[in-house]
Amino acid sequence: MVQKKRILLIEDEEDIATIIKLQADIEGYRLYVEVDGINGLRAIEREQPDLVILDVMLPGMSGFDLCRKMKNNIHLKSIPVIILSAKSEEIDQVLGLELGADDYVAKPFSPKVLFSRVKAILRRGKDIEKIQKNLLFGDFVLEVDRYLLRKNDQMIPITLSEFGILRRLLANRGKILTRNQLLDDVNNDDSFIVDRNIDVHIASLRKKLGKGIKWIETVRGVGYRFLERDPNGQIV
Repeated sequence: MVQKKRILLIEDEEDIATIIKLQADIEGYRLYVEVDGINGLRAIEREQPDLVILDVMLPGMSGFDLCRKMKNNIHLKSIPVIILSAKSEEIDQVLGLELGADDYVAKPFSPKVLFSRVKAILRRGKDIEKIQKNLLFGDFVLEVDRYLLRKNDQMIPITLSEFGILRRLLANRGKILTRNQLLDDVNNDDSFIVDRNIDVHIASLRKKLGKGIKWIETVRGVGYRFLERDPNGQIV
């Protein structure tokens, strides 16, 4: 029997919580509800849910503060978060994503649309789990489960944004990926990435990988591709 995915909803408006719970039941998820930020954080620590749906305006602790605490906690940072809020201004959405949220849904919303986002995020997490734990190229090792990049025995500092981009490129070695495809797989708490500054993160990665082999190719007008073979034709 397949175990139902567990979702924690932190929402103090009872009617909204009821609607979301009904849709969760229809979609086959097990949903728990907390009504304030402090108890919500305790429930996340205790239950370790598969995903959190988080309102912004909460008693006790705001959703933004709760999200920040989650993403600064090594045991909780990998739990995906969808922020749910009546604040639909772009700056609020940017703030939520900067704090590490995976998505932002503005009220009023369609429960079906909300759970389409839930499915997409959980599916993405499942796809990532299929990627091997160590991705090798040349003298480098990207340790997926530890968020580390090594060259031989030397650790190379890497941001979560750079890690997400590099992992996606390595998992699709030899394939051209658009900037939007790279954006889809970046889950970070160090900066908010938009299409126009993916190039900045690529430039930083290239610098950290060194001047030897140019591992990441620019495909003009399309995106980027990670080298499948080195300049001598050897598989890397």
